[in-house]
Amino acid sequence: MPRLSSFPAFHRVADRKVLIVGSGPAAAAKTRLLGETSARLVVISDRPGAELLADVARVKAHLLVEPFTPGHLEEAALAFAATEDEEQDRRIAEAARAAGVPVNVVDRPELCDFITPAIVNRAPLVVAVGTEGAAPVLARHVRARIEAMLAPELGRLAGLADGLRGTVARLLPAGEARRRFWARLFDGPVAARALSGDIAGARSAAMRMMAEKPDASGFVWLVGAGPGATDLLTLRAQRVLQEADVIVYDALVPEAVVAMGRRDAERISVGKRKGRHEVAQDEICALLVREASAGRRVVRLKSGDPLIFGRAGEEMTALAEAGVPFEVVPGVTAAFAAAASARAPLTLRGVASSLVFATGHDVDGRTLPDWAGLALQGATVAVYMGRSVAAGVADRLVEAGLSADTPVAAVENAAQPNERILFGDLSELPALAGRADLDGPVLILIGRALAQARPAEADVLAPRPRDATEAA
Repeated sequence: MPRLSSFPAFHRVADRKVLIVGSGPAAAAKTRLLGETSARLVVISDRPGAELLADVARVKAHLLVEPFTPGHLEEAALAFAATEDEEQDRRIAEAARAAGVPVNVVDRPELCDFITPAIVNRAPLVVAVGTEGAAPVLARHVRARIEAMLAPELGRLAGLADGLRGTVARLLPAGEARRRFWARLFDGPVAARALSGDIAGARSAAMRMMAEKPDASGFVWLVGAGPGATDLLTLRAQRVLQEADVIVYDALVPEAVVAMGRRDAERISVGKRKGRHEVAQDEICALLVREASAGRRVVRLKSGDPLIFGRAGEEMTALAEAGVPFEVVPGVTAAFAAAASARAPLTLRGVASSLVFATGHDVDGRTLPDWAGLALQGATVAVYMGRSVAAGVADRLVEAGLSADTPVAAVENAAQPNERILFGDLSELPALAGRADLDGPVLILIGRALAQARPAEADVLAPRPRDATEAA
């Protein structure tokens, strides 16, 4: 995960002096921005323009028509250099640092102690969007999208919560009971009333909720994390990750997906990869039951979809036998992600009307279970975890009668930044096992429908050596 060079934080500026130095549009823009706060704004300008004068009057800032001096920084919480003159802005920044006042210099990130984000104001709720000074216009575009997503009335709900904090602290024990109360308040009828403007009704409903017996029951979500791309995670998966006290995840789940959970959630890696199970399945089942029985909300995070080669059946059985409530949250399975990347239809009218999900190994270790006949009937076959036995898969299918020129696609790390797509036919599939340049999980697709594939970029399954004349 990339590291930030700036740490986002919020400065308390209520009734504190904030200094803005400048005369033109940049100073006017900062005045408008800071005018949304309850800071005591002081604007220093030796030649204020008409725009600045209008904004100063509108936000009721204090204007000093005089050149800047270091004395202006006395008792300032923050300073903004917006003269639009590099040398003058640099002198203001140096004076601010000498006085111990954090300074922002407009359009000069290298001179800034802090960066001004694009702000979505739903006071007391605020969303700040920043790019560490790299692309402020992009931050404004993102801000516009968030503005469209968040109801203007959302501040009412935040204000209600602020008014309830003292009562909640007195009536509910700290920890899980209190956190669950807030989760219910923000995602239920109380929130609906507050957003509609019925603050009194919302407060009454919240008080009734506090009088109820706290919900201390445990719960488990079996969640599909998808093939790896964070934007292929479902909205429900994102929501339950924020509700989980414990996140139990496999090794194939990317760190970026795990990081979407609550920051204070406990994270437990069970490290399952093909051929390397750091934690036995029985231990995982026992872990889920133990944590939920202790009253914790658990997300069991699996790559792809939990119901497709995800051992979810064993975990559901263990949870049901222990009386632990659970829910399955589906995810995008690797076959769908691989087909999408390869632009290959999995079913095609008149060519393929069925789809088989299979693994390269069946339960007793034989290569290829009894699905060769389905391939012969026109089904598209998606083989999970099949790279090491690709030769055996190809041999069995050819022996069963499938044509050696049947199209094949192999996708490594489907839907991830390091994804690779390889195309060929069934006769070339055995070469896959010997490809030393492939070390990620590979999904193999086999079937006539793949002849319609339109990959943007693809390699070949079996690179062909140059012939003798070309080599000469």
